[in-house]
Amino acid sequence: MDTTSMRHSSDPATPAPSSSATDTDRVTVSAGARLHVGFQNLSLARERLYGGIGIGLAEPRVTVVATRATEVVADDPLVRRYASRAVDILGVPGVSLTVDEQLPRHVGLGSGTQLALSILAATARVHDHDPDHDHNHNCDPQIRSRAPTMGRGGRSGVGVATFENGGFVVDAGHPTNRFTTAPPEEGDWTVPPVVARHDLPDDWRFLVVVPDAEPGRSGEDEDESMRTVVERADPAIADELAGVVTRKLLPAAAAGRLEAFGEAVREIGHKNGAWYADAQGGVFRPPAGELVEELEGCPVLSGVGQSSWGPVVYGITDREHADEAVAAAENALADRELGGSVMLSRAASSGAGARIQVG
Repeated sequence: MDTTSMRHSSDPATPAPSSSATDTDRVTVSAGARLHVGFQNLSLARERLYGGIGIGLAEPRVTVVATRATEVVADDPLVRRYASRAVDILGVPGVSLTVDEQLPRHVGLGSGTQLALSILAATARVHDHDPDHDHNHNCDPQIRSRAPTMGRGGRSGVGVATFENGGFVVDAGHPTNRFTTAPPEEGDWTVPPVVARHDLPDDWRFLVVVPDAEPGRSGEDEDESMRTVVERADPAIADELAGVVTRKLLPAAAAGRLEAFGEAVREIGHKNGAWYADAQGGVFRPPAGELVEELEGCPVLSGVGQSSWGPVVYGITDREHADEAVAAAENALADRELGGSVMLSRAASSGAGARIQVG
C-alpha cells in the first residue's frame, strides 16, 4: 500500500498521523485492477509451477469504506464473507463496510483479490491495527502474509503484488511438489515472492475491453479446469516462455520499449493459450478470441491478449494514439454486435491507497 496516498482528511497535502482507536471514524481503501498476462509454467515436469506475469492498473478501481462496529455489517454477501474472515484474522469485534466503487467480477481484472485485500486493510486500520510501514513505503507486510487466510494468492501472486506496489510484476511461482494437480488446502500456502517489478512509462496506455459475455471461471470450476490443464501441459511451452520472459519481456520493461514489451506480452498470451485451448475452446475463449484477432490488426496497438480466463481483452498503446485504440475496440464490439465497455488506464505506479477520516 502506498503510504504517500494516506492523507489526513482535513489536509490533503499532509500525511495522516497514526490514529488511535478512539479517533478513527472511517477508513477508505482503494485499489486498482490488474491484468493477468499469463503463467511461466503449468507443467508438473518443471521445478516451479505457475509464476504469474501481470500489470497493476490505475483504473478501474475498487473502493471500500470501513467504520468500526461490534459485528460484521455489509449488504453484499461476498463483502460480508471477506469481512468475516478479516475480523477473525485480526481478532476485532466487527466492521461496517460499504463499497463505493466495484470492479466487475470474474472478467479477468482481479476483482476478488483486490476486494479481499482492501477489506482486510480497511478493517485493520479502522481498528487501529496500523500497518508498520518501512522506510521504503512498502505495504504492510502482514497483508501479504495474511492473504492466503483470505483465500488469495493461491496460484498467482500478481494480484497481491500489485495491491502492494502496483507496476509490472513477475512472481516466482510455487514449488511443484506443493502445488500438484490440486492446490493445498485453503490458506495452506504462502504468496509467491516477486522476482521482478518495474514501473512502466507514464505515457503508455492500457486498453481494456469488457465485452458482455459469460463470466470467466472461478471457484471450483476454475480449480477443475486448472487441474485438467496442469495434467496435460506440455513442458516444452514452459521452456519457450522462459526465453521470452528473460530475453524479451524483462529487458523491454526495464528499458520502457513499448513495441518490444507488447510483442513479448502477445507471445506469452498465445503460448499460454496453447495450454488452455482444450479447456476454454481455443487459444482465447469466445468471444475474446475474435476481439483479439481483430485488434491485433490495429496498427496503434501491441500486446493484445486475454486477461486470465477473460472475457476481458487488453492491448497496449500510448497517449498519442489512445483515441484511435478506443475507436478500434468500439468498432470490434459493434462488428460482432456485442455490448460492453471500453476504457483506458495507465499502469499503476504504486499500490492501494488509504484515507483516514478522524474526529
